[in-house]
Amino acid sequence: MFAVDRLILLGGVLLILGIVSSKLSSRVGLPVLVLFLLVGMLAGSEGPGGIAFENYALAHGVGTAALVMILFDGGLRTDMTTFRRVIVPSVALASIGVFLTAAGVALAARAILELPWLDAMLLGSVVSSTDAAAVFAVLRSKGVRVRQRVAATLELESGSNDPMAVLLTVACIELLLGRLTPGAGVAWLFLKQLALGAAVGWLVGRATGVVVNRINLDAAGLYPVLTGAAALLAYGAAASVGGSGFLAVYIAGVMVGSRRLLFRRGVYLFHDGVAWLAQITMFVLLGLLSFPSRLVSAAGPALLVAGTLVLVARPLAVAVCLLPFRFSAREVGFIAWGGLKGAVPIILATYPLLRGLPGAEALFDVVFFAVVVSAVTQGWTLPLTARLLRLQRPPVPEPPVTLEITSLKDVEGDIVEYTLAVDFPAARRRIRDLSLPDGALVAMVVRGQQMIPPRGSTQLLPADHVFVLLRPETRWLVDRVFSSRRAPARAGWSNVEFPLRGEARLGELETFYDIRIEAPADLTLGEFLRAQLGDPVTRGRSVKVGPVTLTVREVVDGRVETVGLSIDTPAGGLGGGHQRGEAAG
Repeated sequence: MFAVDRLILLGGVLLILGIVSSKLSSRVGLPVLVLFLLVGMLAGSEGPGGIAFENYALAHGVGTAALVMILFDGGLRTDMTTFRRVIVPSVALASIGVFLTAAGVALAARAILELPWLDAMLLGSVVSSTDAAAVFAVLRSKGVRVRQRVAATLELESGSNDPMAVLLTVACIELLLGRLTPGAGVAWLFLKQLALGAAVGWLVGRATGVVVNRINLDAAGLYPVLTGAAALLAYGAAASVGGSGFLAVYIAGVMVGSRRLLFRRGVYLFHDGVAWLAQITMFVLLGLLSFPSRLVSAAGPALLVAGTLVLVARPLAVAVCLLPFRFSAREVGFIAWGGLKGAVPIILATYPLLRGLPGAEALFDVVFFAVVVSAVTQGWTLPLTARLLRLQRPPVPEPPVTLEITSLKDVEGDIVEYTLAVDFPAARRRIRDLSLPDGALVAMVVRGQQMIPPRGSTQLLPADHVFVLLRPETRWLVDRVFSSRRAPARAGWSNVEFPLRGEARLGELETFYDIRIEAPADLTLGEFLRAQLGDPVTRGRSVKVGPVTLTVREVVDGRVETVGLSIDTPAGGLGGGHQRGEAAG
């Protein structure tokens, strides 16, 4: 057997153990990173596995590549329409908050551990960033959903604060090595890294979105590979010109994720799998790199660092950063407690080792122990904290899933799977009574193990899986029919017209779309328009109903077949009391 054969066997075993351990994580509430680290420690030189591994350069390289893919995946899933209102506080936490956290830990390390100022600041910088994957893995595993504003702030901060921690760490190392001058030199490094990283990320992200939609590759499986290559390009290009590679790759992910992509679901599934592979590989490798016997001697300083970080530095930094944004004390407390530590601190702890700084091994052990303590204590208690602070929201059904069909590459259409709940407007109604937008079609209904061919008379029941073929621009209207919550129209859709069938009844419009009109509920749209406009009803004539305008778009043999619906004031939703029609045109 060749050496590479043993390595492949070992890699497969460790990956399987890591994947299996993630099931245990969801049951006991521990962040998966702790269990992945534990798998690595047990397989290491001082564990039952007995694998001798002390290659910090390899760990740093693998960890950096893994972080690139994890950050790109996080950027892809950042919904800018949801997070737009929390960008400013999140950026404040990801920049000023990281610096204040590092400074707080440095003060404690200087006062209690009697470290030199630069060494203390290096320690604080290494442990200053948080890990979004760890936070939300715990919340999802326990079925706890916190308020949207709080969750959005935590997630956006965690996805964007790694570059600041890297910058602080690199600056401290360069100062210790005498390669950087304090003051102007440090300021220029920060400015250059942030500006170039953001610019490269924006350019690569924009270009990737355009290329993916226009390149017309022969194999659908190449599109996810192309976006993965773009992630590597963003990091490498930014790092090559002196910018922050981590910031570049996160921004590139955000830019790509904000566009409508060909094979979007395939791209997302690919990067989700790659991100999981990266996490398992990185944490198992870092576990192999640790020495439990050395961690025992580092327990005292590590507990001090973890205690200062969790109980003092992080809460004070969060309170200062969020003071101008009117967060409640309970929200500030949860965001402070939600700052779980993850991969970046351990990866950053390898930087001093690679540069040969004195005391680098002791620093690595302290950081490793502190990360584990933080992840265990905060990760285990985060769901309880959300309940005690009364910040949780009730659980909601799984969101609709857009299915990937490779033959629809050049077609502006989606097939979306909805799972019906009891309180959905579509539940217990016949398909012909749903008032779906024109062009939306129920393609299949799955009930239990049975596939039901849809007909107009088919009644939909709770727990049914309904597959709907639709055009992307009408997705939000269909979501309102198959959702327990009223999805408001987006600002970008103001005055955009959506087609409805003329046979849709006014009562159904109120049920599904919250449009209330002063007219009998059993009137169809066609009959209402005829009553408002008189005979003959011709194409192009319209009636304004509050913020909604109904326009005749198709007339066949005197019957109104298609009606265009446009919303003038989407910010207020579609409701707003009973409205009386006003003819126009």
